[in-house]
Parts: sequence; structure tokens; C-alpha cells
Amino acid sequence: MSTKLTGYVWDACAASGMKLSSVAIMARLADFSSDEGVSWPSIGTIARQIGAGESTVRTALAQLEKGGWLSRKQRRNGNRNASNVYQLNVAKLQEAAFAHLSDSDASKSDASKSDPSKFEASKNGKPGDFDPSESGGDPSVNSTTDPSGKKPSCQVAGQPDNTPEDPATAVLDHFNQVTKSSYRDGKTTMGYIRGRLADMFTAEDLIRVTDYATAKWLDDPKMCDYLRPKTLFGPENFQEYHQKAIKWDEAGRPACINGKWQIPGAISPTGRVDTFKGSYDGTDYSQVPEGFRS
Repeated sequence: MSTKLTGYVWDACAASGMKLSSVAIMARLADFSSDEGVSWPSIGTIARQIGAGESTVRTALAQLEKGGWLSRKQRRNGNRNASNVYQLNVAKLQEAAFAHLSDSDASKSDASKSDPSKFEASKNGKPGDFDPSESGGDPSVNSTTDPSGKKPSCQVAGQPDNTPEDPATAVLDHFNQVTKSSYRDGKTTMGYIRGRLADMFTAEDLIRVTDYATAKWLDDPKMCDYLRPKTLFGPENFQEYHQKAIKWDEAGRPACINGKWQIPGAISPTGRVDTFKGSYDGTDYSQVPEGFRS
């Protein structure tokens, strides 16, 4: 945790007209960062801690990068994606913070002249020591003494947090969303997912299989109970489901009605073009079509 960067963020970002959500994201990154501004918290962690959605966090990070406040670099753990590495623009934060302080702290400086207590620390201080009267409590001042008088906590800055950004967790979150399930990230469930990722399948492959099986089984009373991680991601059947999911995806992800894939424009065995309708609500069946007997 870098108290210096945290101070820069609170002094600089809001004064620069930044949105509150972006200020909160910058503050969380500073909390995770070393003094050099390097950290790698996951999108999910940031979203959870500031009470925002992951899409909001991603949009804000893109805007912050565009504005030059930070840069991002993707990390990989073997063949898997991990959380991004973020580099805060320390120079820009420092410049903006000091510019803000120079404009807004004049009144504080005047007030300190009439308060003798503000000068006590500086009178007895040695050159280079932390001077509260000069810093105004600004945590950005380099100091060997903690102004709070408390011993610094032994926090390790920027610990990797891959749980929300872990491909296995992303697969499970997608599975629960599309299948309307609530499987937890327990050892058994995650074991099936991580097993397929270890077999060099990607998270996108597992998500495609989930979408394929959901389209085929979700509305089928006999098959919907098989929409579970053990069935889809078990080593016995996953390869077969994977190949079928690829073909289904290439066919445009057709819907499945009564156990049959409905592919618009496909030629049926009778030679007719399948013009599948998603719904027949409102169809008038009172008139006998031409060519049929009444």
C-alpha cells in the first residue's frame, strides 16, 4: 500500500474534474500499489470493493488510460490470462496534486499563522525530518516517521488476486448466468473446469460448450437436469460437446425447438426451405389454406 500515491490521488483526481467512480478506482489502485505505482488487482476485486459493476470498472479504466492517468499491460500465467498489471502515472499525479495544493492551501497557510500549535513541530525539527506544519498533513511528503504515531502495518503491496479474473471463475460465472444456476466455486465444480483448462482448452471453449448445451437442453424437461458442470466439463464427454459446439457456433447458433435445431434458410429433407418462426402467437388458423380440403 502506498500512502504517498493515495494522497496524490485524493488531492489530484477529484480536483481535475474526474468522475467519482474513477476517483474511487484510482484510490483502490493506489492502495494496492507500490510507491512506483505498480499493482495488479483484478477487475472483479475493484468492482466489489467500490460497489460498481465490472463493465463500469472496465469503461472507467479505459477512460483513465486514455487520459494518461495509468497504463495497462496484460499478464499471462502459462496459457491462461491473469489480471492486468497497472502502472499509475506517478509524475502526473504528483504534478496535479501539488498544483491543487498550491492553489487551495493558501487559506490553510494563513490560518496556521494564528495557531501557535501548528509551529511547534517545525521549531524543534531537524532538516529532513517530517514537518506537519509544512506538509499540512499531506501524506505525499516523504517521511521516515509515521505522523499518526502508529507503527506501519506490514502489508504486502499489490498481492496478486486472480480469483475473479481467473478463467475458471469466469467460466463458472457465465455458466450460472446462462443456465440460471447457482453453483459455487467449490473444489469439485472448479476441478472439472480447471481440468479442461489444464487440457489446453480455453475459457472461450468452455463458454461455447455451455452456450451450446443451454440452447439444446434448457427448455427440455428431460435434459435440463443435465445442465451441470460435471456433465459438460467432465473428461468423458467434453471433447464430443466441444466439437458439436464448434459446428453449432459456425452454423450461427440456431435455436433448438422440440429437440431439433432450427436453421433459417436450411433445406429440409422434403426439399422445402426452412423458414423457422420463433413464435406462432396470433396466427389465424380459422381459414383453410388454399389447396387443402375443408
